[in-house]
Amino acid sequence: MPNPFVHVELATTDVAKAKNFYGKLFSWTLEDLPMGSEPYTMIRVGEGTGGGIMKHPVPGAPSAWLAYVLVDDVMVATQKAKSLGATIMKDVQPVMDAGRFSIILDPTGAALGLWEPKKA
Repeated sequence: MPNPFVHVELATTDVAKAKNFYGKLFSWTLEDLPMGSEPYTMIRVGEGTGGGIMKHPVPGAPSAWLAYVLVDDVMVATQKAKSLGATIMKDVQPVMDAGRFSIILDPTGAALGLWEPKKA
């Protein structure tokens, strides 16, 4: 399938509570990775799309899940989305040595992440 969903991320107001809840509910393997001032928790699910848990970067905003779609070139995909009426919430950003992402709001206001893994 072209452009599959590849990552689902929870931005939460309470990381510890979310990890406790989802770890027990689904028996996910949760792995904390150092990323700046706040750790990032990878969700390892075995088969299927994994994800992550992080402290919500917007103070006062509610906890929410965000899906990411695989793209060949995140810069091109982000600009194409903009030309089709999307709003760029977060322009293209690198993620350590893993790849690059952006976050868009589609013309209906729904948020979606675009993900380009680092090419070998």
